[in-house]
Amino acid sequence: MAASIARVVGLRTLAVSASRASGLLASKVYFTGAVGQPSLQSLGVLSANTGSTRCGLHTSSVLMWDKRKNAFGWMMHNKTVYPPTPFGEEQRPAFLCHMKSNIKYSPKKMWYVACLVRGLRIDDAINQLKFVHKKGSEAARETLEEARELAVKEHNVEFPSKLWVSESFVGKGMVIKGIRRHARRRFGKVEYKYCHYFVTLEEGDPPEHYYPFRRPLTPQEMLQEWMENQRRRTIVNSL
Repeated sequence: MAASIARVVGLRTLAVSASRASGLLASKVYFTGAVGQPSLQSLGVLSANTGSTRCGLHTSSVLMWDKRKNAFGWMMHNKTVYPPTPFGEEQRPAFLCHMKSNIKYSPKKMWYVACLVRGLRIDDAINQLKFVHKKGSEAARETLEEARELAVKEHNVEFPSKLWVSESFVGKGMVIKGIRRHARRRFGKVEYKYCHYFVTLEEGDPPEHYYPFRRPLTPQEMLQEWMENQRRRTIVNSL
């Protein structure tokens, strides 16, 4: 009986060692630190040639990041050629799309920074971000400054101060999972989240109300809305 058990254990050990030698257990990942930023190729997550995932470490919907597509063609909007504006119609304002990819920051936290600068002039947006003590505000400010420089150099914008932020939103990036050791042989899951920041600068004056459906009401409109709500009151289960 003992000999048979030893034979089975020996066969299992031989199979595991053979699989390790053939590279079947290549999905094992060693992190450099709890808050480190390991490279994808060193972790065995992305292939060096194709960029496809080799192990099931991610649960994000934006896994297949392709540098040639530039985040699903966002930067390709700058190369769009529009037909000439017909005579008598309003001239199409110049715009510029820019982005910063793979920011080591949570997209949920970056959302607040992106909403802050919507509908503001480029100078006002940069000045506001200087007073926001968040990690994502620095990345957003750098993206706006780069977009302003590109608008002057590559898109023939004469006055950079005439630009305003027409679009500002965040995209979810890759999520690298790790573990953190606790006491009593317990482990906790750690997620290293990345995000992408997208911005569009448009030439001209910003609108008075960026959100038309959230336009602030005047005192007279607030009183009228309150009166209408009071008149629409009904008694539940009545005749």
